Amino acid sequence: MTSPETLAAQARHFVDDATGAVVPPLHASTTYARDEGYRLPAAHEYTRDDNPTYRAPEGLLAELERGADARLFASGMAAATTAVQALLRPGARLVASRAMYNGLRLWMTEWCATWGVDLELVDATDLDALRAAVQRGPTSLVWIETPANPTWDVVDIAAAADIARAGGARLAVDSTVATPVHTQPLVLGADLVVHAATKALNGHSDVLAGAIVAARDDEAWQRIRHLRRVQGAVPGPFEAWLLLRGMRTLFVRVGRASATALELARRLAAHAGVERVLYPGLESHPGHPVAARQMKGGFGSMLSVLVRGGAEDALRAAGRVKVFLRATSLGGVESLVEHRATVEGPRTLAPPNLLRLSIGLESIDDLWTDLDEALRARYSP
Repeated sequence: MTSPETLAAQARHFVDDATGAVVPPLHASTTYARDEGYRLPAAHEYTRDDNPTYRAPEGLLAELERGADARLFASGMAAATTAVQALLRPGARLVASRAMYNGLRLWMTEWCATWGVDLELVDATDLDALRAAVQRGPTSLVWIETPANPTWDVVDIAAAADIARAGGARLAVDSTVATPVHTQPLVLGADLVVHAATKALNGHSDVLAGAIVAARDDEAWQRIRHLRRVQGAVPGPFEAWLLLRGMRTLFVRVGRASATALELARRLAAHAGVERVLYPGLESHPGHPVAARQMKGGFGSMLSVLVRGGAEDALRAAGRVKVFLRATSLGGVESLVEHRATVEGPRTLAPPNLLRLSIGLESIDDLWTDLDEALRARYSP
């Protein structure tokens, strides 16, 4: 079997039959001509339905996740909201982990209230609590994110899949942070895996995209595909082409960033200016035993630091960095620092002294020196 690293690097051994090109072409056309018999030569009719440029990244992602099929979306939020809307009807029940991307949590809360969907947010790391929530009423969908933004809680995917299945529900996993480099949720029993492809899958902070991979090509998957088409929740062909370009270096980028993140987490855990480091690769993290079991080759490039003191101390430290960029997002080649509570606003669940770090590909010595000096100087006027 060809290794996933080779599949990604070679875009599934792509070679263009007509030209010998080793890079898949970009099809910019939005529409496709029919022949004299009014037939479509290649089944492509209109870009909102499909574009040939989508097929290479979708095929690669499906194979990396060991899924039956994959589809690209205009953004991670477009992917997530399409899955929820396609699988739930008024009166249905959704159980979701409380720790997740704040924007999606707020959307779920508002959408479920509007559409008459019963939503229960639960600590999904507590399997007894998750099981009780699923059993409280007929549940259609269980939604988890692991590791979960911004505390990087780790949910046992295999156990969650068993709980969902026993309750007659499907399990969807937001695996944006882990990527298929570290975790394959479908192999562990999930029905759907969702990615904000803007992040590590692309890896260069220049593409807005999302993706869903399905374990089976069933009726539920057909509903998701249909809703994507009729709502027009598709990326542009250039974004799809750039996404594939980024995915070809996925294993090298994610592996390097994860190794750097682990070393920085270890150093920061001993820093006088740090109250606590949240990173699943540390044994001090409550989710470490599960992460060590279901993640392979590393624990991701995201960690959070609880700065000793309060919000002002955290903001002062963020203001002192010179190598890290003060910006939102994650998974790019550049390292970012973010005061999550400021970005999320008044409905945030993030601690006020939490700084979220997205680790890129810079020298670890430069990153460490930058953080060390910023944290040491936080008490200076």
